Amino acid sequence: MGGREGERAGTVLPTQTLGGWIKTTFGEKPVDLTAFERALTHGSQAAANYERLEFLGDRVLGLVIAEWLYERFGSEAEGALSRRLNALVTGAMCAGVAREVGVAPYLRLGKQARDDGAADSDNVLGDVMEALIGALYLQSGLAPVRAFIRKAWASRIEEHAQAPQHPKSALQEWAAANNRKPPEYEITDRSGPNHAPKFVVTVRIPKLAEASAPGTSKGAAETAAAAALLEKLRK
Repeated sequence: MGGREGERAGTVLPTQTLGGWIKTTFGEKPVDLTAFERALTHGSQAAANYERLEFLGDRVLGLVIAEWLYERFGSEAEGALSRRLNALVTGAMCAGVAREVGVAPYLRLGKQARDDGAADSDNVLGDVMEALIGALYLQSGLAPVRAFIRKAWASRIEEHAQAPQHPKSALQEWAAANNRKPPEYEITDRSGPNHAPKFVVTVRIPKLAEASAPGTSKGAAETAAAAALLEKLRK
């Protein structure tokens, strides 16, 4: 078995052609599949992979979400808008959208990455979602991208009546309000391949309490650990 069939061995095969899936997902018929194919290609499969498109798509996503938040929450200050923005453009958030629209069957992965579970990795799916946004922007401009993002992120932008406070900021404020030393973060474990790493971070407030949590990046693990410690302190 060779070609794309070989790449997809052991994975769920797509139910549509790539062009049909792009049309269904993004509402735009692809003029040229090249950029979209590259957006779906992992570094383990080819040197011409999604990284440059991810760089572009990340900025486009941030712009569209920022514009939307500015319109949607007209009375909020810059700090609250920034917290909303940061929550909405995380890798995990992008990966969730990627799963909802059915990205995985179209991924182009090398055998080792596939065997390591890259098709369900938040890191990979989040990066690919941003790369696809970049590819759509290059082909069709901002208007179709805006329409897709506002549809795909619609439920997410309404999830919080109040702008979410980042767990690390909340923990820092808790420590200051209770006359404690600032939280200290430490990576206590790292495992997994480079494309899908797993971190465990321990956060402690000296002489009081600590908590540990895993994450697919150092930042994600720190955030999860801060949330865990906050929950413990508030009981």
